[in-house]
Amino acid sequence: TIALHRVFDFPNDTLIFDVGHQAYTHKLLTGRYSEFSTLRQFNGLSGFTNREESNYDFVTAGHSGTALSIALGKAEANRLQSNDNYVVVVIGDGSFTNGMTFEALDACASSKNIKLVIVLNDNEMSISKNVGAMAKYLAKIRTKEGYFRFKDAVQNGMLKIPLIGKGMVRSVKYVKSTVKDYYYGSNTFEHFGFVYLGPVDGHNVEMLIRVLHRAQTLKCPVLVHVNTVKGKGYLPAQHKGVSGQHRKAFLGRFSA
Repeated sequence: TIALHRVFDFPNDTLIFDVGHQAYTHKLLTGRYSEFSTLRQFNGLSGFTNREESNYDFVTAGHSGTALSIALGKAEANRLQSNDNYVVVVIGDGSFTNGMTFEALDACASSKNIKLVIVLNDNEMSISKNVGAMAKYLAKIRTKEGYFRFKDAVQNGMLKIPLIGKGMVRSVKYVKSTVKDYYYGSNTFEHFGFVYLGPVDGHNVEMLIRVLHRAQTLKCPVLVHVNTVKGKGYLPAQHKGVSGQHRKAFLGRFSA
């Protein structure tokens, strides 16, 4: 969330969270820090994104599976209105089992000239550990990070060569595709019409910023595959889940 706010120009660009309670950090960064201790209380902050709270919240929604359809509609509206802003949607790997998400992915295949960036937040968890074919597929491509590091190293090295560096980068597209196919082949998201970037360490802010800047340069649907650890940095959440007592203690820090 920090990287997204560093790279994109919200609320001129549009940010949509597929599950509203993923937006807590977003709320803290968009003028609601002083009210955060009222989260989920009567007359307090909503537990989800809420347009009545802030113009940084594009939709009032919380249930999984709806965000990509909304984002595609907004991106198409931007294109028709010659609006050059981006639409960014953050969606968890658990939501990729949702039929509505697949319908939106299918529709994206025919939408080439839209500025849509999907951040797939892949922590292998929804309410509990994910199961099924999509979970296994994401686990498979999650292990192929070597290609991304290799591509960055080669491109950065060539760009340092005076005069001919940029031309060399353009000329190795075929080689790049060959190397990518060697590491993991084309993936499902590319068949849906997306440019696929990742997997990326979701806890490495500088790397995320670089990858998101790259996504900005592409005028087509982009999927950024981000690997995260659920509850990273807060041991009770990482190991046992956040109990009501832990949550109360955490929120109490904001009321001081």
